[in-house]
Amino acid sequence: MADQLENLRVLEQSSGALRGIAEAFDGQNEMRTSLETFAIGAMFDQVLEAANLRLDPMTTGRYRFERDTESIGGRSKRGLDVRVHDIETGRAREIITLSGGETFIAALSLALGLSDIVEMTNGAIRLDTIFIDEGFGSLDTDNDAGTLDQVLQVLQNIVGERRAVGLISHVPLVQQAVPNGFTVHKGANGSQIEARAG
Repeated sequence: MADQLENLRVLEQSSGALRGIAEAFDGQNEMRTSLETFAIGAMFDQVLEAANLRLDPMTTGRYRFERDTESIGGRSKRGLDVRVHDIETGRAREIITLSGGETFIAALSLALGLSDIVEMTNGAIRLDTIFIDEGFGSLDTDNDAGTLDQVLQVLQNIVGERRAVGLISHVPLVQQAVPNGFTVHKGANGSQIEARAG
């Protein structure tokens, strides 16, 4: 029995480092985060940084995405939650507290940031065309110089880089800002498409 206990002690001592690594990979660590979640979080940080490059001009620098890794109520989060840091208040806030227009801008920024990272990480993948369906109606115009104009300017810059952006919208200001497109007219005998060029 003594020999078996000594063998067990030697085995535990020799495998201690490996067991520690295995536990850390399995989420038994200070952050309670598995290796898989940690790796996804590291990639997610890159997406958020790319999204912040899009979000900044659309919100005139007011908001910035950040990953929420803190625990709330004694329960640790998995580290993949997103909050927005509000420059005006100096605090981070939950995404759900954004207005409808701000939520649209946040979602658009995340989508553009994700597409940027996908292209950067895998050179074989090119996302040349992006379609955005509605959401523009929730943006204010501030007498034609508000959030809508800032969003449209960012989208025009993206088109100038290397992408085509298709916008589906019922908002007249958006339709006027897009130089080329078509209008769908509903009728009693079906819908008709009318091409327009700027």
